[in-house]
Amino acid sequence: MAGLLDGKRILVTGVLTPDSIAFHVAKIAIEEGAQVVLSSYGRVLRLTTRTARRLPSEVPVVELDVADDEHLGSLADRVREHLDGLDGVLHSIGFAPESALGGNFLNTSWEDVATALRVSTYSLPALVRACRPLFGDRASVVGLDFDATVAWPKYDWMGVAKAGLESAARYLARDLGPAGVRVNLVAAGPLRTMAARSIPGFDEFEAVWGSRAPIGWDLDDPTPAARACVALLSDWFPATTGEIVHVDGGVHAIGA
Repeated sequence: MAGLLDGKRILVTGVLTPDSIAFHVAKIAIEEGAQVVLSSYGRVLRLTTRTARRLPSEVPVVELDVADDEHLGSLADRVREHLDGLDGVLHSIGFAPESALGGNFLNTSWEDVATALRVSTYSLPALVRACRPLFGDRASVVGLDFDATVAWPKYDWMGVAKAGLESAARYLARDLGPAGVRVNLVAAGPLRTMAARSIPGFDEFEAVWGSRAPIGWDLDDPTPAARACVALLSDWFPATTGEIVHVDGGVHAIGA
């Protein structure tokens, strides 16, 4: 029986530990027939390489710091060492300095805000631009999001960065659609990943989802969000672009 991603070549960013959404995207993608390459950077490169050993098949890891123009400029050539092109890209990249989170919104310096926006927002178009030489007649780009329509407790400048990510995805969808590239986001509910644990006041998110998710929400299960990403990377959504798919137990649709 053919897999959902049979013959697809996918670049997955953002794999840190086995509880990462990106790890589960890579795992399911491989199980569904894709060839996968991971990217990582700096101090966490070794962690990503170690985590990659837990995937169903051997997966190469290329170095990519999205804030490094040289890394972006050489990415296509380094991916070509493992794959002859790309059919899909998962953007699972985000970072904000400590001063940009935790209720310090009015006192955050521009330098720290700029870091959050560059890594968490501008990295999406930068990554897509770096990968474009590898795309064929069709490709799918999927980014991981967190609902930016409201102000969340202590999420602060990361919330602003996610709002920018959502807007950037729409403009990418507009500009790359004629080239056969779809660009969509998956807005997942909170999960107990390494990235989430670094957010001050994360327990407040847990309380919101515990009381408001109409179909419930498991903070320890990245699989639903990962499955949505894989579906969007596949050919099952050929006419969907510029979309935000919420995988959050329904919280985005429920009032306070």
